[in-house]
Amino acid sequence: MTKKKVLGVSGGQSITQADIERMADEAERGYGDAQLRHAGRGRPALGDGPARAVQARLDPQLHAALEQRAKADHKTPSEIVRAALHEYLSA
Repeated sequence: MTKKKVLGVSGGQSITQADIERMADEAERGYGDAQLRHAGRGRPALGDGPARAVQARLDPQLHAALEQRAKADHKTPSEIVRAALHEYLSA
């Protein structure tokens, strides 16, 4: 079995010269409307209306705990803060 030279990595997948040639051939043939999707502008909506940014200062220990929890839960710190604030205000 011949080992293929990896030229790069995309999304955790190895990219070889054969992959590049296959993708180039596909692109040269063109894509139909079903294959092309409209990319929206900006960040995805969080609710019905425009979102507003709120800033807060955190001491180093609280910030470290937030970062650690976000990493453990595979979420962003903003997602953790929004969920915690929603829970607090709903109580």
